[in-house]
Amino acid sequence: MKITDLTHLIYSDMPVFPGTEQPTLEKANTLEKDGFQEAKITMYSHTGTHIDAPAHMLSNGPFLDNLNIEHFIGNATILDFSKRTMKLIDLDSLKPYEEKIKNVEFVIIKTGWSKYWGDKKYYENFPSLNLESAKWLSQFNLKGIGIDAISIDNMESTTFAVHKILMPKNIIIIENLTNLDSISNEFFILSVLPLKNKDADGSPVRAISIENI
Repeated sequence: MKITDLTHLIYSDMPVFPGTEQPTLEKANTLEKDGFQEAKITMYSHTGTHIDAPAHMLSNGPFLDNLNIEHFIGNATILDFSKRTMKLIDLDSLKPYEEKIKNVEFVIIKTGWSKYWGDKKYYENFPSLNLESAKWLSQFNLKGIGIDAISIDNMESTTFAVHKILMPKNIIIIENLTNLDSISNEFFILSVLPLKNKDADGSPVRAISIENI
């Protein structure tokens, strides 16, 4: 069994979605003063590698704590667009993966953009789904769709239409994945367990892949 960490490290000056505050990690207690260490962590619910609940953008959508724990783990596959120059992933680009998609619960879109983490390029020109592609994917029996970029929508989007196409089907969205090159199997188990917060519109996750080798 091979386990791969697909999660970015959380730190105080880390990349965040434009307009969001960076997390604050403070030493609340120290060994010298208190005899134990404890930190106070303040951050937005969509910090780092995280998942979006349907309630993130839908007024009647479920929060993460309304979904069963099984919703955050399942069979997955990667759709690799990292070697292609494209701004939008159209339906013709997805159709060749149809049989793979039918056999999984999670689809991960590999753009290659995680290599720009910490650089301004991370926010620019990454491939994202167009509306037709999102509608097509929403017809499959998927628990979630992930991407190794900051958004499943185009960065210029102000309506987040792709999110709103997927979320009514209770498809969770996983953003800011990393280390996808380390996955060698065509199919693997993906685990993206969120914090169990009440009314969670999203949550940082420790995303991992589990492969049989």
